[in-house]
Amino acid sequence: MKISSLAVVAASLCATHAWVSTPSARRSSSALRVTLDGQEIRAPITPLGNFILVKTKDTLTSTDGGILLPDQAKERPTEGQVLAAGPGKLHPHTGNRIDNPVKEGDSVLYGKFDGVTLTYNDDSCQMIRDDDVMLYYDGVTMNLENVTPCRDYVLIELEKDETETKSGIVVAAGVQKENLPCEGTVYKVGGGRLTSSGDFGKSPVQPGDSVKFKDYAGNDVVIENRAFSLVRMVEILCSTQKADAAVEA
Repeated sequence: MKISSLAVVAASLCATHAWVSTPSARRSSSALRVTLDGQEIRAPITPLGNFILVKTKDTLTSTDGGILLPDQAKERPTEGQVLAAGPGKLHPHTGNRIDNPVKEGDSVLYGKFDGVTLTYNDDSCQMIRDDDVMLYYDGVTMNLENVTPCRDYVLIELEKDETETKSGIVVAAGVQKENLPCEGTVYKVGGGRLTSSGDFGKSPVQPGDSVKFKDYAGNDVVIENRAFSLVRMVEILCSTQKADAAVEA
């Protein structure tokens, strides 16, 4: 008789628990629904090692009136927002963890063809590595205050040389294929290049230096209507000095 009573009580509690928890569980399940390439998966993506999940976004430029518009007139590196980032890769020689330079919420600039394309929660995304990131920033759009070159990248402001064509039209020197811009002034430098010991070596150039870099080595980007190029430190050939500066020295 006692066993029968306990069974009745247990059954009653189970029924009550199911009645209370089931609607909540359904709401929670619906809220956490995650899809990858159109297929539902059990949980949100967790990037491993130095991988970064990035949601691609339109490149924005500001008009004279301050309105932000997608920039489709110029091919440039791809911008995206970090949805999730791995903890970082292990150094091959020391085994120490090399922290990922970006975190969730950061905006990044990376190569147009870098990474693997996927559709995550119906959004166009890329899975890239931390080595693919050229520059990162916090905010809706890039400006000269919030951008930071990533690791061994250097942000170089290009010279404003202009050339007159045979028809008398003045164009930027960089428009002519045989006269690509490969000189400029260092505006910002990244944290340095990774060494065999796992540390980051100091940049060989500093803001304000005039430099020359290899042809086709730069990744052009426009920030606040000024032309820049993102160049790896190893692609910088030398620091230069203008003729008038040399005379004054």
